[in-house]
Amino acid sequence: MSIQKPKGTQDLLPGEIEKWQYLESKARELCRKFNYREIRTPIFEHTELFQRGVGETTDIVEKEMYTFLDKGDRSLSLRPEGTAGVVRSYVENKLYGEPDVSKLYYVGPMFRYEQPQSGRYRQFHQFGIEAIGSVDPSLDAEVIALGYTFYKEIGLKDVTVEINSVGNPAVRAAYREHIQQFFAPVKDQLCKDCQSRYDRNPMRILDCKIDQKFCEGAPTIVEHLDEECRTHFALVQEYLTALDIPFRLNPRLVRGLDYYTHTAFEYKAAGIGAIDTIGGGGRYNGLVGQIGGNDEPGVGLGLGLERILLVLQAQGVEIPAAKPLDVYLIGLGEAAEKRIVGLLHELRLEGLTAEKDYQSRKMKAQMKSADRYNASYVAILGDNELEKGEISLKALATGEQETLPLADVARTLAARLHG
Repeated sequence: MSIQKPKGTQDLLPGEIEKWQYLESKARELCRKFNYREIRTPIFEHTELFQRGVGETTDIVEKEMYTFLDKGDRSLSLRPEGTAGVVRSYVENKLYGEPDVSKLYYVGPMFRYEQPQSGRYRQFHQFGIEAIGSVDPSLDAEVIALGYTFYKEIGLKDVTVEINSVGNPAVRAAYREHIQQFFAPVKDQLCKDCQSRYDRNPMRILDCKIDQKFCEGAPTIVEHLDEECRTHFALVQEYLTALDIPFRLNPRLVRGLDYYTHTAFEYKAAGIGAIDTIGGGGRYNGLVGQIGGNDEPGVGLGLGLERILLVLQAQGVEIPAAKPLDVYLIGLGEAAEKRIVGLLHELRLEGLTAEKDYQSRKMKAQMKSADRYNASYVAILGDNELEKGEISLKALATGEQETLPLADVARTLAARLHG
């Protein structure tokens, strides 16, 4: 029996991987415009980082982390999300105020042990940004705007932004009593997880998909915000309006991570079933301190690339095709075959994508390969042409043929194809 990939993972193959490369290149270009710099953190971290950062009462930490002991009996976990690792690196490497607010982005795999379904894998991929070092509500708006702009630039339609304020620790402490009082009469009817959350983190009951029927009429945290939180949230909305980012208030939006303060938001898109969230984020003013650094405020987002590709497909949005091969080289004769090895390298050094046959096939089979590669040109070199210092060139789209000096073909084609 052959070995197969683990459940909840996927192979990203040629022909499909180009879509991923397109999304990643768009993300990197957008981050350059917004002045975010790339950071790459380890795929596994000490388990304590996620317990302290993400929150011990979250589903991620309680149920979904891939956790193991290494040979030194240290508990390590594959990263289930990106923010905690970025903040740990920010603290460890003392990136405070570099050069002003630290604006960072990442693209990479995350891992959660959950039931795989459409658009959800146990190894999945996120594009995320983190801006650390400012409480300015315009930074919240900038982060939300960057995510919305990314969706717009790749062609997604009908993306909506939902926002809420989850307050500060003092507000949540007071709100905790109100939410416990509300759910007290139905506590025994809640799912097993929410019965546990009732004492430890009752606000997260609002995020439970199973117990939504019990949430109708529940008090909202927005009703209990203090002056600081109300002012911050009002300014975020004002800035979003000024940036022409459409949004709607969702007073039940709490997100599934414990580190959020003030602004929380999600992006929604139709076409992928009941679970229509394709990304989200929020402010986390206490996280840097929890992880051991100075008490620096932060805000960020994470966008799921699998979900994005699913919505693009559902909406019929075509991702630009991979760039075709520029030149396919064919050598006829022993001397010519040896010469095209060097010519192939010359073409590539000129910035052209070039290929040749490696299986000693006949010319007809090689021409079929050039068609499969969707090559712009086929360059054919025989021993006679080699003696004359010439090479035959055929444009596959038109069938037009010409003869060029062998010494000039690389520069000529580079100028013709890439200016």
